[in-house]
Amino acid sequence: MSNLNPSYPVSYPSIKVEHRNDNAVDLLAQHLYHCLTLRSYDQDIVVLCIGTDRSTGDALGPLVGTKLKDQYLHKMHVYGTLEEPVHAVNLAEKIELITHTHQNPLVIAIDACLGQYSNVGSIHVADGPLKPGAGVKKELPSVGSFHITGIVNVGGFMEYFVLQNTRLFLVMRMAEVIAASLKYADTQLLKTEKRYNTFSLD
Repeated sequence: MSNLNPSYPVSYPSIKVEHRNDNAVDLLAQHLYHCLTLRSYDQDIVVLCIGTDRSTGDALGPLVGTKLKDQYLHKMHVYGTLEEPVHAVNLAEKIELITHTHQNPLVIAIDACLGQYSNVGSIHVADGPLKPGAGVKKELPSVGSFHITGIVNVGGFMEYFVLQNTRLFLVMRMAEVIAASLKYADTQLLKTEKRYNTFSLD
């Protein structure tokens, strides 16, 4: 099985944004746009949304994927929706599919996670691959050039129960912020490439 980790040394900067911040979408979008400008020009951008709709807390990834699929994206390829989720059972299969479909992809892995009470509701962008299932003691393949995680509830005790009893309202709001930020970053990338192509023709 192939491992979708960075194929050349690029360090992507990190950020933490509280989803209730009035400027959350703008802050996250500008940061994601900056991260995406660091990629090699020939890299496809793949958004891999991990999770399942069978658990409220773990539905963050599929909700983001579904919201993105409902929009027209210029530069991003989306895997993982409510209709076709990417989860523990098929993650390795999807990684293999992405490896064979996209040459040298830049993968943005998205997943819900548990954390400290003070961080619940915050969205983190971090360098390097995501380790899905770590919070619930599952051994799954790591994936991603960089990753986005949303802290949906408090961790440290009865993680499965906590995920299944997480408020859907919180997960939906966080998914809206992440999806809107990625859409905005996608639009900015297209505008940048159009400007670049215009200058190249002059």
